[in-house]
Amino acid sequence: MCSLLVLFTLAIYGQTATHGFLNFDDRRYVSENPHVQGGLAPGNLVWAFTTGHCSNWHPLTWLSHMLDCQLLGLRPGAHHLTSVALHLANTLLLYLGLKLMTDAVWRSAAVAGLFAIHPLHVESVAWIAERKDVLSGLFWMLTLLAYFHYVKNPTSLRYLLVLLSFALGLMAKPMLVTLPFVLLLLDFWPLDRMRLSEAKSKEARSGKRVQPRPDERRRTPLLLAREKVPMLAFSAASSVVTFAVQRKGGAVAAADGLPFGVRIANAIVSYAAYIGKTIWPARLAAFYPYPTSLPAWKVGSAAALLAGATFIALRSSGKRPYLAVGWLWYLGTLVPVIGLVQVGTQSMADRYTYIPIIGLFIIAAWGAGDLTGRWNSGRIALVPSTAAVIAACSAAAWFQVRNWKDSVTLWRHALDVTTENFTAQNNLGAALSSQWEIDEAAAHIAEALRIKPDYAEAHCGLGALLARQGKTREAIAHYNEALRIKPDLVEGHYNLALALHQQGRDAEAVGHYIEALRLDPDDAAAYFNLANALDAQGKTAEAIEQYTWALRLKPDYAEAHSNLGAALWRQGSTAEAITHYSAALRIKPDLAEAHYNLGTLLHQQGRIPEAVEHYTEALRFQPADAEIHNNLAIALAAEGKPEEAAGHYRQAIRLKPDSLKAMKSLAWLLATDGNPRVRNAAEALQLAERACELTQYRQPVLLDTLAAAYAEGGLFGRAVETARGAAALALSSGQKELAEQIQGRLQLYEAGRPYREARQP
Repeated sequence: MCSLLVLFTLAIYGQTATHGFLNFDDRRYVSENPHVQGGLAPGNLVWAFTTGHCSNWHPLTWLSHMLDCQLLGLRPGAHHLTSVALHLANTLLLYLGLKLMTDAVWRSAAVAGLFAIHPLHVESVAWIAERKDVLSGLFWMLTLLAYFHYVKNPTSLRYLLVLLSFALGLMAKPMLVTLPFVLLLLDFWPLDRMRLSEAKSKEARSGKRVQPRPDERRRTPLLLAREKVPMLAFSAASSVVTFAVQRKGGAVAAADGLPFGVRIANAIVSYAAYIGKTIWPARLAAFYPYPTSLPAWKVGSAAALLAGATFIALRSSGKRPYLAVGWLWYLGTLVPVIGLVQVGTQSMADRYTYIPIIGLFIIAAWGAGDLTGRWNSGRIALVPSTAAVIAACSAAAWFQVRNWKDSVTLWRHALDVTTENFTAQNNLGAALSSQWEIDEAAAHIAEALRIKPDYAEAHCGLGALLARQGKTREAIAHYNEALRIKPDLVEGHYNLALALHQQGRDAEAVGHYIEALRLDPDDAAAYFNLANALDAQGKTAEAIEQYTWALRLKPDYAEAHSNLGAALWRQGSTAEAITHYSAALRIKPDLAEAHYNLGTLLHQQGRIPEAVEHYTEALRFQPADAEIHNNLAIALAAEGKPEEAAGHYRQAIRLKPDSLKAMKSLAWLLATDGNPRVRNAAEALQLAERACELTQYRQPVLLDTLAAAYAEGGLFGRAVETARGAAALALSSGQKELAEQIQGRLQLYEAGRPYREARQP
């Protein structure tokens, strides 16, 4: 039986091994979370137990993600398979637990099978950020097993194991607060520990010592509840912490935004809707928008359904106790997430059914057995019926898993099966934006704003699209609107700061970066960009501090290492600068800027061969950068390779025709190099004249180059005249040393000799 359960589960969920990260909390949980990516380091462990990141306190969930990153890296398929393994373990533990409690093999297997393959569970298993569902589910099942063994042999140690499993489950997801209530239900059935009547036997009333009958070994509900007081205390503490963290994180909707009456109506309808989706799991979506209105007939019908089902379940509790237990399991375990305290903007969510619909599966499995047992052919009919249900659920689940393979597929499907879904429109726009489908992305985000004009995240997303199109002013307007609607929107402050920095408004940008970091102090990119803004203002020491913070959060942040190296270099700390440039290139060997800057620093230190190596690497990744070509040419000339240098100078001029540095250097090389194969008087003269024209013959160093070119071409009269003018201009501008050098070359020209040097000055 266990083998069959494993086979069906892997057949459905094995395809997640090829799925990626989603733009639906996966970034905040794993792919862009430096604490999680840092693995089980001491600092990250402290963070896991003290953070309210993502508006939740679930340290074991964070530890689970950290362990995955440490062992598996950032391969999303591997993370998916961890969730699949947890779901598989939950399935097997559910089967074993029910089998132990009821001794009903096939019915227990039916419940576990439905749990394994039902399409409503796809969201919990195929979504990396929802690891908390399958992980808390593991401790839910372990608590049930521990409780069963405690009931069979009530010892303090076994009760402590129950408490430990329960506490660990609460630290994975606070959804387990209802587990003590479920244990009370199991006390009633199938554990048969509950005595609903206080009646005593005649012998007991007379005071005689008699052996208690089996029914008198049972306890009253009050005594069984008292047994669970420690668990109830854990539940209360977890509820308080969860509410406080979600309130602080802005996840709890304001009371005036969603009146309590509206929330009650939506809860009643959602209870009925979950039953409908359990029976007919179609049109499942990652997000169900809150309805703009709920017709009275819909609320009334749902309430009547719930009331009728509750009446039947309680009325039948004597003969069919599984009806009451299954139904109350379903109703009770949904209470924390049914929306009475509204968290988020969704009306309902498939993931909320991960544990609750086990109650409905219990009703289905035991009810089907009872119904088919009434006629002779019933059990024969049950086999193909069960097979058909399993096949249908498996097929539906398999196709639903496919919808979670990437963000675009996920949100396109959500739009196909829902209406007025502003979150799906916005998130699809963001997903398309990351694929550079800018126009289509903007259309979807605009549609999200049509549906919900005060959707701050959509304003922020549209602003980001406009910024990428170079429409910075319009982008800033949307960012400001987003922050007007939601002043604590981290992305709004961060994106606005980026746009302001692009406009050169660095002082304003710094303020928004600081606010973004106040709201989310774990954002390495915000520290990095804050440092860039400070550096642009000349506040190098402050920038170094912020780069350092970015690297504490994300030690493999190559760009932060590179920019920190540049800042340290400006402060004269060349050894530290080289260390950080080298670290950047170990992490990201294709970081051209780091290669270029390190090459320049090494060149200044006279380490020419190393400089040439890094300039060459920089060009490999940025072959169209004129500045790199120019500096590589200078280094090659200094290394005694003038022909190679000339080639790179020509490339620099081709890429940047008005580059005075390249024109001057190449003209000088072609006019003065000691190797006749390198010299080219005509080209040197053309370049030198062009450079002088661009500067209106007012730069003495360029006139000096022009004089050398005239001399190389045999035009000594013009060389003398030009050199005299260059020397006079140098003296008048205070460049005495240059004037003396020009005078020395002037003497050669007057003697009818060109100037020669082995290497570039």
